[in-house]
Parts: sequence; C-alpha cells; structure tokens
Amino acid sequence: MTTETRWLVYPDGDRQETQKLLRVDDIVDMNGFALPLPPPSERMIAYRVFKIRRVEERGELDVLQYLELVPASELRELRY
Repeated sequence: MTTETRWLVYPDGDRQETQKLLRVDDIVDMNGFALPLPPPSERMIAYRVFKIRRVEERGELDVLQYLELVPASELRELRY
C-alpha cells in the first residue's frame, strides 16, 4: 500500500501539506487555493505552479508542487 502526500513548496524552500493536486501554470493563493480569474486584486500574494515532482520510496509517494511568486504587474495584466 502506498501513502500519497501532496506538498506545496514555496520559493524560500518551506513546505506545506495540502489536499489539492495542482497542475503546472495554476495560479494559487498563499494556501494553495485556486485564484479566480480575473484575480480580485493585483495587490495580493499569488503563486504559480512551475514544476511538479513525484518522489517515491518505501510505500510513500510525495508529490512536490513547486511555486514561484507571480509579480503584481502580471496580476494587473490578468485583471484587464
């Protein structure tokens, strides 16, 4: 039996467990929840999933979902 754990990996290296399975290029808030498009504000912290890695060893599967910060200028472009 394999136990799967999903992780958000922030740009500074911190990790947070999540129930969400994200896709590359998804834009999420600080807790990994999808942002509605257009985003409610350009003055918010938002991340983009840029890489997903699966690490499996001895019955454990870790799904690492790497995030990068989305600049305010890009959020502004999504609003208009």
